[in-house]
Amino acid sequence: MGIDRSRIRSSGAPFHGIMLGKQAIPLGQIDLPVTFGDPTNLRTETLTIEVVGFHGSYHAILRRPCYAMFMAVANYTYLKLKMLGPHRVITVGSSFQRAYQCEVENPHRPRQLR
Repeated sequence: MGIDRSRIRSSGAPFHGIMLGKQAIPLGQIDLPVTFGDPTNLRTETLTIEVVGFHGSYHAILRRPCYAMFMAVANYTYLKLKMLGPHRVITVGSSFQRAYQCEVENPHRPRQLR
């Protein structure tokens, strides 16, 4: 993403659930603006992102603080995220086929970043 590593602040709290049975230690945290929507109806909030040192099938994992900040509702059955925009509801979606493709293309065992 071209982010200067000096912007990453330390974070000692491990998190679980990314790799089955293992904990992940983040490299740190960074505050980044996150935008959902299109140019006619968008929402931007600054989120604290945990930075990890491995490649995996996830680009980002949104947790409860993100949902609360955007007042978003997740529907895991349909892989949709809905939130209020300035003019109408913003819907972010994916597909089971794309999720499966990402899982197949990325090994289950994370690779360390160099």
